[in-house]
Amino acid sequence: MSGAAWRCRAIGAALFMLVLLLDQGSKYWILHVLDLPERVSVPVLPVFSLTMVWNRAITFGMLGGLAGMGRIVFTVAALAVVLGLTVWLARTTRPWVAGGLGAVMGGAIGNVIDRLHYGAVVDFIHLHAFGHSFYVFNLADASIDCGVAILLFDGLIERRGLAGAGQER
Repeated sequence: MSGAAWRCRAIGAALFMLVLLLDQGSKYWILHVLDLPERVSVPVLPVFSLTMVWNRAITFGMLGGLAGMGRIVFTVAALAVVLGLTVWLARTTRPWVAGGLGAVMGGAIGNVIDRLHYGAVVDFIHLHAFGHSFYVFNLADASIDCGVAILLFDGLIERRGLAGAGQER
């Protein structure tokens, strides 16, 4: 195995652990130090509040009607995705891809831990401005979004580079 592959595995593993620790640490603080479930919402800035939401659905509340089955379905689906991403991480020699994969996997496992422990995902970051309120999310969600953006950007750049050189992928 090449040094580049090992370096990428290390990058992915480091991002995975960093995201997982920050996510679970922030949720512990929200639940047990700030006691946000009791306080419901705490204004921080005019455009930002800490607002307690127990998300039993997936992104943007989709598939929330699955009730108790959602916990099992979403956990199994997330674990299957993480397994596939782990295989991808083991094969990549691209550092940006490894970082994106680590961020997505750390966020996914953070939300799986919530579902298994609480039966729902702990969401608390609430952005709002000019009468508009955006979805409440957490650090795991933000990491998943950033990781996916990195993977998409890397894929676009890679395709452009190959297309410009007249090579097939």
